[in-house]
Amino acid sequence: MQDLTYIGDRAVQPVARRTPSFVNVPAQETSMPDYPNAPQRQSDDPATESFAGLTRYERHSEIRQISYYLSGSIVQSNYYNELFYTLRTATETDLIYLHLNTCGGDFDTGLQIINNMQASSARVVAVLEARAYSMGAFIFLAADDMVVHDNCQLLFHNYSGVFSGKGNEQQAQGMALASWFEKFMERICQPFLTITEIKSILKGADMWMDSDEIRHRMARMQRAQHKLMTPHLERHGAAHRTAQAPLIDTAAT
Repeated sequence: MQDLTYIGDRAVQPVARRTPSFVNVPAQETSMPDYPNAPQRQSDDPATESFAGLTRYERHSEIRQISYYLSGSIVQSNYYNELFYTLRTATETDLIYLHLNTCGGDFDTGLQIINNMQASSARVVAVLEARAYSMGAFIFLAADDMVVHDNCQLLFHNYSGVFSGKGNEQQAQGMALASWFEKFMERICQPFLTITEIKSILKGADMWMDSDEIRHRMARMQRAQHKLMTPHLERHGAAHRTAQAPLIDTAAT
């Protein structure tokens, strides 16, 4: 006799419960559909994998590298207008190389080259490839970075020129030019040249240097800059030390 369940005044026969059954289904290896571009299943055994080689990832930057060759005598400035325009319109991501092999020449042209170098937003690199005499030496020192090849020379000497006019006018012009040229040398040549060396040149001495002497002075300048930067780096952390770019690149290119 089955038990009855009463809900209010009505008798309800309970529904028999089913006992759940469990069926052991053998495990089957699943596979992906055979699509043309579907990734392949990787093997768990490293010995069965074949090395396909390295993949190179390349990023092209916006840096432009521009080279000019100042060879022979430096002549009147109208021949260098393209160089002036390039220096003036260059951006901070540009590198401009000036390859030097010159005995010097027109002082006004050289001065205009230097002024445009210093006003340029680009990084200007002077590459000494043989000799840079007179104005060529000043152009070399005016660059942001200097590169020296073996068997090269620099020559520093006082200016030369011809004056005209009455005696008092020539005297005034000579005094003004001497004062101006002294300031120019101090701005361009220090600290590569010492004050004593500059004064000696202004008195008429010629100063010759070969590649070894040039590199020695460049290294001295780099050490001096490092000493000046050390207190700042110690205050602001060692992270700035690795980010600090060298003053001068002494490696030949």
